[in-house]
Amino acid sequence: MSTVLEKKIRNKKARVAVLGLGYVGLPLAIQFAKAGFTVTGLDKDKDRVERILKKENYISDVKQKDFLSVLKNGRFTASVDSKFLKEADIIVICVPTPLKRKYTPDVSYIVGAIRDMRKYLRKDTLIVLESTTYPGTTNEMMKPEIEKSGLKVGKDIFLSFSPERIDPGNKKHDVTRIPKVVGGITPRCGELTKLFYNNIIREIHLVTSAKAAEMTKLLENSFRIINIGWINEVAMMCHKLGIDVWEVIEAAKTKPFGFMPFYPGLGVGGHCIPDDPLYLYWKAKQYGFSSKYIKLSADTNSAMTLYAVVRVEELLADSGVSLKKAKVLVLGATYKKDVKDLRKSPSLKLIEHFQSAGAAVDYYDPIIPFLEIGPLHMKSIRLTASRLKQYDCVVIATDHTDVNYDLILKSSKRIFDTKNVYGRKKNKKITKI
Repeated sequence: MSTVLEKKIRNKKARVAVLGLGYVGLPLAIQFAKAGFTVTGLDKDKDRVERILKKENYISDVKQKDFLSVLKNGRFTASVDSKFLKEADIIVICVPTPLKRKYTPDVSYIVGAIRDMRKYLRKDTLIVLESTTYPGTTNEMMKPEIEKSGLKVGKDIFLSFSPERIDPGNKKHDVTRIPKVVGGITPRCGELTKLFYNNIIREIHLVTSAKAAEMTKLLENSFRIINIGWINEVAMMCHKLGIDVWEVIEAAKTKPFGFMPFYPGLGVGGHCIPDDPLYLYWKAKQYGFSSKYIKLSADTNSAMTLYAVVRVEELLADSGVSLKKAKVLVLGATYKKDVKDLRKSPSLKLIEHFQSAGAAVDYYDPIIPFLEIGPLHMKSIRLTASRLKQYDCVVIATDHTDVNYDLILKSSKRIFDTKNVYGRKKNKKITKI
């Protein structure tokens, strides 16, 4: 039953190790340290660790005062050395889970984390996986790997899955205010995990299994990718029909039940929405089931950047301008408004498409001064009236707050607005997606 571990959690004597110090791991580590636990963050990225040790906070969702406080009082430190795992009573895994070709999940980071910890594992340790993955990973892959240590899950050692629900840039719903779903390999695993997370999160929803918790995360993200794919299709349909899709969405929102607004755009970015539903698509295929909605939505969203290029090409052609000879400004490089995150940003794909079409492309982003990612090596321009007049079209890809949209409207020749930043403003320069 591990009353030893339970006692350590209750009196906050349990030592915590968080594997992976990105958008999920670092906020979690800081909150547990703030709650009174001694936490070590482990990451293979030496730059991340060095920045932490230099007291440089690189995650905007982490409050600076909390970050500095837990470093100063010794509750939190960071390292690249996995030997610190031998001191851990609780290990939380927040490593990446990317996709390989043909929508195959890459669980190599999880496997690597298990192999790093296995030689240090001891009785009465709790392991929690937060990394999004396919249903069955915790029980079918992690449990056998962990038990190679000689310790039995549910008796000697405890294992659960609790999906991360981080929403970068969301000030209202930080990691402590989002209800936490927990599913243990055994009921006792779940109970200990719930007890642990209750130190920083008030509402814990305990499900009957790790597999149910894994499926919960994928249901949440599949719901989003499908609805975004549908509204993108509606936007293309409305364009053909000569209807303002934004007006239609606002009208539909007046219904007090049975409707939830989603908005069209250039697709989806970040890690969760582009990748996570495809784990489920891949897993379902192994059981002989094809999830048509997930695949169709993923394909629709992926095609939106190319659709935008075609729309801009048509817009320019109406004025006798060839896209091959055009100068285009892409406004916004990040995948989300006011969030310094370039992961799978559709804006980057959009820039590449314009370049492939022969256009001269620049970008402006108030929070991304330069791009050194993949084939892109660019600096953000200065947004001035004289500079704006040089472009044949400005494409609003991300609707950052700190942008002078009045200046853009006044000084630009044409605007392709994918975010409806101009709302119902009527102006011949503005074309909406």
